[in-house]
Amino acid sequence: MSRAFTKEDDRGAELLVVPRPPLPEGTTNYVTPRGLSQLQAEHATLEQERRTLEALETPDRLARLNAQAQRARELQARLASAELVDPRTQPRDRVRFGARVRVRHESGVESQYRIVGVDEADAALGLLAFSSPLARALLGRQVGEFASLQTPRSSEELEVLEIGYCDDDS
Repeated sequence: MSRAFTKEDDRGAELLVVPRPPLPEGTTNYVTPRGLSQLQAEHATLEQERRTLEALETPDRLARLNAQAQRARELQARLASAELVDPRTQPRDRVRFGARVRVRHESGVESQYRIVGVDEADAALGLLAFSSPLARALLGRQVGEFASLQTPRSSEELEVLEIGYCDDDS
């Protein structure tokens, strides 16, 4: 029988490691206090996971350890490049990193967004990466100003209705 049809090592199947969201080339890795805390908590979780995996005696142990090590390397690089920006130090009259922004779309619908770091972003929760097209359109705007959002399929004007910064960074 060919070795291709037998399993003679304990490597197990290769595990797919989903890469972290990329930072645009040459962009500083800005993080909010909340975003930095999340990265640090993820690092602690990965360290615990590594210790648990090292103690296992399963056929896929090596593959799982390799995948975990890859995730840990990416996270450590992100932590090393993190530049903390405290939203409380930002000018209150302009949209800057860490701002909560309430806008009115051309349709009349109002939305609220918060401009955060790449790793903290979650569009479903209104957390926009500072490098996203919508965040870039809003950055620097004041209440009453309009931001022009250009996408491949459309363009839209958004009116800035309110700008705020959370003191508790929640």
